[in-house]
Amino acid sequence: MAVSTPIADIGWPAAPFRLKSVDGKFYTLQQLAGPRGTLVIFMCNHCPYVKAVLPRILRDAYDLAKHGVNTIAINANDDEAYPEDSFEEMKRLSKAQGFTFQYLHDDTQDIARAYDAVCTPDFYGFDADLRLQYRGRLDGSRKELAPEDEPRELFDAMRLIAHYGYGPAEQNPSIGCSIKWRESAVAPALLQAAYAQPSL
Repeated sequence: MAVSTPIADIGWPAAPFRLKSVDGKFYTLQQLAGPRGTLVIFMCNHCPYVKAVLPRILRDAYDLAKHGVNTIAINANDDEAYPEDSFEEMKRLSKAQGFTFQYLHDDTQDIARAYDAVCTPDFYGFDADLRLQYRGRLDGSRKELAPEDEPRELFDAMRLIAHYGYGPAEQNPSIGCSIKWRESAVAPALLQAAYAQPSL
C-alpha cells in the first residue's frame, strides 16, 4: 500500500538511537551526524519506490557530504515477512551498490516508531543542531524515475539547511510503500489514521 508522509514538524529534535550497521558495528545518531546537517532515510531493499530512486539517493548522499551533510539509512521492515529486507540482504545491497553511508538495522522497529516513519523512502532533513527542517520527497519520482531535469528537491533542501539552517517553505510529501510493521508494532500514526476513517 502506498502512503505519503505528513507535513514536517519543523524544529522537532531527532530521536537518539544506537543501531547495528551493515559493517557489523553499532552507531549512535551523534556519531553519524554531519557538522552542518544530517539526512535520515527510512528505506529498505524490496520497495519499488526505493529501487527506482536508489541511484539518486546515492548521488545526493555523495554530493551532500561535500556540504557537511551526512546521510544515514535505516531499515525497519519486518524481515520475517519480507526476507529481501533481512540484515544479510542489507549487507549485500550496500556492498553491491557501493553505499557511502551507514545502512542501519532497526530490528525492534522502535526507532521507526520514535520517528513516526510511515513509508519507504521517508526522508528527514535535520540541521546542525539535529532539529527537523525538511520532511519531503527526493524529487518527482514514484515507482518510475522522474526525468533527469526534474528539480532535486531533497538535495536543494539539504543544501539550504546546511548553509542557512532552515529548509524550504514548500515541501512536497514523499510517497512510498508503507513500513512493514510486525503485528505487535503498528505505527501510532497509521493506527490513528485507521481510527479516523469513517465507518462504512
